[in-house]
Amino acid sequence: MRHGRAVGALIGLSGGTFLYTTAEALPIGLLVPMAMDLAVSPSQVGMLVTAYGAVVMIASVPLTALVRRVPRRRLLSALLVGFVVSNAITVLASTFTLLLAARMVTATTHALFWAVVVPAAAELFRPALRGRVVAVVFAGGTVALALGVPAGTWLGERAGWRASFLAVAGLGAVVLVVVATLLFSTGPEEGHAARGATPDIRRFGLLVAVAVLATAGAIVAYTYVALFVTEVSGFSVSSVGAVLLARGIASVLGILAIGAVLDRGPWLALVATVALQSAALLGLYTFGHRPAVSVGLIALAGLAFAAFTAALGGLVLQVAPGRSDLAAATVSAAVNVGITAGAFVGGLTLPSHGVRSTVLIGALVGVVALVLALGERFIPPATGSPEGQHRVESVKGTPVKATA
Repeated sequence: MRHGRAVGALIGLSGGTFLYTTAEALPIGLLVPMAMDLAVSPSQVGMLVTAYGAVVMIASVPLTALVRRVPRRRLLSALLVGFVVSNAITVLASTFTLLLAARMVTATTHALFWAVVVPAAAELFRPALRGRVVAVVFAGGTVALALGVPAGTWLGERAGWRASFLAVAGLGAVVLVVVATLLFSTGPEEGHAARGATPDIRRFGLLVAVAVLATAGAIVAYTYVALFVTEVSGFSVSSVGAVLLARGIASVLGILAIGAVLDRGPWLALVATVALQSAALLGLYTFGHRPAVSVGLIALAGLAFAAFTAALGGLVLQVAPGRSDLAAATVSAAVNVGITAGAFVGGLTLPSHGVRSTVLIGALVGVVALVLALGERFIPPATGSPEGQHRVESVKGTPVKATA
């Protein structure tokens, strides 16, 4: 009975990541109909995405610290209520100002949800299953980009953009009921996932830096992937959707693959995903003019980045120097810094150096992230960790018994 309830709660939490990711990105696909209906420019609608990311980036850590004593079920339920209400206001908004305000409320709940969802999900199962649990949580966001946003765009083009946000709000109400009913009531300081398994502030700092750089590398290339496949690979505009679908399917496969190995070697998984992403982008820069090769490499880059995000979530639970929710909030903010920086750098280089330059820059930034990730092996274990304690006692000549 308990296991079935835990599985149901996990599905609900993954549904939450699906909906938050869909809601964040929907204005990209509905740019034109939203601009026409609200009598604003497409660039103003684009601000809805930019401002959303900025709120998540800035608010994640302070808001998580502010609510650090609130039990997880109560907090996540309240956040989902905010999600449903703010998206309902989005549906009813008659002015751009009201729409922007509703989006900022959604973004605020997003910042807290992503900080709490990973430790809350991990707490549902024994520590040995953390990697697979984290992969399921992140799979929601990956499926959102592969299917949720395209489906929302399709609905908005046929029934109006408000119908898309109404559907998101309705699904949010379903997820709210599931989470509020099935998630166990635990205190934020209770359980094995409340703090890092092997706290290490140096490794955590390295993880944050890798998160910023690897994300920036992925986004500087992905932001202009539609231009790349038409201008460099020679595809028609009507083929872009199929190429992005292939990338989305590969991303889901990447999440599934990383879940099977994350528990056995999280740092190795991180290094492998960053290396694979960099190699795919370098290959795309070199061979992107070949259509079939281009599609394969774009899909491979998507697979690598999706797996990378799950590896980040697993490592947060391992090396968090304090509370895991605050650590998760910090990494979430770092990822959003990478998203903002990647899109900004790509926008600067595109006019002067062409779309191939965005792929090359993405690859080079990824190589820097890879070098940093490889540096983890040269950091001595923290004194308070099991590895560090073993080293200290061995130096002192104290016999140490091996533990499982």
